[in-house]
Amino acid sequence: MTILDELAAYAAVRCAEAKTRVPPEAMTAAALSLPKLDFAFEKALAAPGLSVICECKKASPSRGLIAPEFPYLDIARTYEAAGADAVSVLTEPKWFLGSDAYLREIAGALTIPCLRKDFIVDDYMIYEARVLGASAVLLITALLEEAELARMIGICDELGLSALVEVHDADEISRALRAGARVVGVNNRNLKDFSVDTGNSGRLRELVPPEVIFVAESGIRGGADARALESIGVDAVLVGETMMRAADKAAVLADIKGVPYDTH
Repeated sequence: MTILDELAAYAAVRCAEAKTRVPPEAMTAAALSLPKLDFAFEKALAAPGLSVICECKKASPSRGLIAPEFPYLDIARTYEAAGADAVSVLTEPKWFLGSDAYLREIAGALTIPCLRKDFIVDDYMIYEARVLGASAVLLITALLEEAELARMIGICDELGLSALVEVHDADEISRALRAGARVVGVNNRNLKDFSVDTGNSGRLRELVPPEVIFVAESGIRGGADARALESIGVDAVLVGETMMRAADKAAVLADIKGVPYDTH
């Protein structure tokens, strides 16, 4: 099994446990009882210039513990104050040391949209994301059949959630587009061996039509990487480890966005 297979299998176990606490009918009803959202995540990413999604991530399978100290609310508020367009929150608890509670608290504290970053293998997790306060969810094409992906995008549309549909190669892009993806994220990290190649975004960019928002994920280390990606038509970048390891997160974000850094 690859780590992605293991993550998906554990997500299924977690989801089954969650259903014993809140039955699917109740979770669906709770999500549908909330006001329909307005796709704020994709609107933020469609704004002029390079948009930046900053990630709140304590650990990862490839890097282990990234942030021993993890004042996640302070980190998220720093991102927002420094000009982040959206925040990605890990809710996977075993390999990433994430938590649903982190998402609930961060989404409740910020005005910018929040992405639930997890390994969604069941419709239940989408309704759950809405109840937790997310504006968007990650859907990984490699984990889902095309019909499943299309159905899940439909559920997101019903709730007003944006779906960031992650792909790794040309075949997955084709499946994502056929399923109705409006936001496609190319993961530059190979989840089978953890190697990172930001050139993956460049190779795949031309396969995604201009009306579909294109996000480059993983491997963005600073302004030079961001400018290179922006020059080939990338609309947004998702930056995780670089932001989490930065002593001055606002300075790094300013560098990535290509704007002056205000120390005041």
